[in-house]
Formats: sequence, structure tokens, C-alpha cells
Amino acid sequence: MTEPEIHHLLVLTVFALAGVVFAVLGRVSAPYGRHSRGGWGPTVDERVGWVVMEAPSSLLFAWVYFQGPRAFDPVPLLMLGLWQLHYLHRAFVYPLTKRSRPGQRMPVLVMLMAVVFNTINSYINARWLSALGPAYALGWLLSFRFLYGTLLYVTGYVINRWADIQLRRLRKPGETGYSIPRGGLYEEVSCPNYFGELVQWVGWAMLTWSPAGMAFAAFTAANLVPRAVSHHRWYQRTFPDYPRRRRAVIPYLL
Repeated sequence: MTEPEIHHLLVLTVFALAGVVFAVLGRVSAPYGRHSRGGWGPTVDERVGWVVMEAPSSLLFAWVYFQGPRAFDPVPLLMLGLWQLHYLHRAFVYPLTKRSRPGQRMPVLVMLMAVVFNTINSYINARWLSALGPAYALGWLLSFRFLYGTLLYVTGYVINRWADIQLRRLRKPGETGYSIPRGGLYEEVSCPNYFGELVQWVGWAMLTWSPAGMAFAAFTAANLVPRAVSHHRWYQRTFPDYPRRRRAVIPYLL
């Protein structure tokens, strides 16, 4: 098989995985964070697990990207910067600054599954930008797809970062419990951080206008929407006074 054929097959694989993940997570909550539970084999410190599973999305993406013949073209370089804006933080800042409960663990199985997905996803997106996709000319920067997609990407990134900061502020140093987040988008949905990521990766799919980007956006929705619904139901079970008007992840809809 040629590399373009392999790339196409991997893109289809991500779309297929999105369907499987959505079906599974609709029935079983991934066992980490507030949904941690036994029976999933060996575990690793949650912070370590986060770094290991997210690092390929930054480091491997950059390595694959710079193997391409168009790696130093201005438009793909800008797209690389947008990607790294998210994943440098997600892999190396977020895990070290989140206020986890002492001793919080993550199943090694969950970590390894994430590593496999992030490896495939990094390859298909990075390789598309600098080698297998179109030669993005400077005129692409003025196209509707790029401008609107970038607006969505930046908006989603800001929402995601704001929501994470609000969650971190809820738990003071030394505290281990959970409380109801309030203010801003938290008055509309239980998981604005996930809503921000959904908006962000839809924006990525649009600004790159790539099959790889669209596959990633589909997988993000398949992964985060059931997770948000699980969080929402957990809040409702845990807090009798939890606001009834809130949705799980998409304001006024879901």
C-alpha cells in the first residue's frame, strides 16, 4: 500500500473508532477522575498517566509534521502553532496544575488506549498538513473556511481554558471533595470545558478542511458527549440542589 492509501485507511479507522467509543461510553463511564473504580487492572498516578497519554499529541505530531516537504510553508506552520497551543498545555501544564485528590490513580489500560489513539491521530493530522494534503497557499488565510474555523478554534480554546481554571479554583489546597461549579457557562451546562473542546476541534476540521480533522472532530464528540452526560448525572446524584435547568454539554440542547 502507498502512504496515501495507508493514511486514508487510518482516517476511516478513526471514524469507525468514533462509533465504537460512542456506543461503549454511552453504557460505561471511563474509569478515571470522579468515575474511578476498581476492576480495570494495574493503575498509574493520574498526573503521570495524563502526561504519558497526551505527550504524543504534541511531540509525535511535531516530529511527523517536520518530516513533510511543506513543513516550513507559512500556512501549515500557523496550523501547527494552533495545534501546539492546545496540546503543549494539555500534555505538560494541565496535569501538573490540576488539583487532583491525593492518591488519584488511572488504569494503565485507559492510558495505553489513549496513547494508541493519540499516536494515530497525530500522524494523520500532521502528515496531512505538511505532506499529503493540499499545498495551502497564503490565500487560504483569507478564505471563509480558515477565518471561521480559526474563530471557532480560538473561541473553543478560551472556553476550555476558562472552564478548567474555574474547576481548579473550586478545590482549595488540601481539599479533596467536589462542589457545584457556578458562573458563566457553568450556569448553562455541567461541562463547558468539554463544550469548548467540541467547538475547538470542529473549528480545526474547518480551518484545515481535511478528512483527518473531520475524523478527529467526530471522535472528540463521540468521546466527550457521553463523558459529559456521565458527569451531569453524577452531579445530579451527588447534589440534591443541583440546578435543574443546566444541560450536560451543549447549552439549551443536550
